[in-house]
Amino acid sequence: MSRLSYIQNKIVNPEQAARIINIWKMKGDQVVFTNGCFDILHKGHVIYLAKAAELGDRLVIGLNSDTSIQKQNKGIERPINPQEAREVVLAALGFVDLIVIFEADTPIELIESLHPNILVKGADYDPNETDPKHKKYIVGSDFVRKNNGQVAVVDLEAGFSTTSLIQKMKS
Repeated sequence: MSRLSYIQNKIVNPEQAARIINIWKMKGDQVVFTNGCFDILHKGHVIYLAKAAELGDRLVIGLNSDTSIQKQNKGIERPINPQEAREVVLAALGFVDLIVIFEADTPIELIESLHPNILVKGADYDPNETDPKHKKYIVGSDFVRKNNGQVAVVDLEAGFSTTSLIQKMKS
């Protein structure tokens, strides 16, 4: 298999992801799930994802589609990179096992279909927050816990954010 095919094979639809994850789980692998836009991949993203991957055996990323990002009011210029570019760059990371695009505002349906063992977000979220309307609430945390999974947060790398990079480029 070529290296490019190896990368492309990590990019799957939700149904394919569910089948692959079931096989991994039958083998005893702990599946870690995180999600985000990852618009301009930077050091902060890479460190965050590497730390998330260390929490289990397999790392699955739910990647916001372009439409999903536009619904988040991040600005008319976002995303900077289209989903096809973002998914390939993420899939090129050796510790990433699967990339799954989701169209919805949140990844709740994807989380419910994939049943990850461990749900991870950045430390700007609170794993103990139970109010879904609170900005620190981790979408899917209730579902993961009800299914004997864990919810964790990973410290963010100070000084790195896509928004600040965009502002820096504009000035």
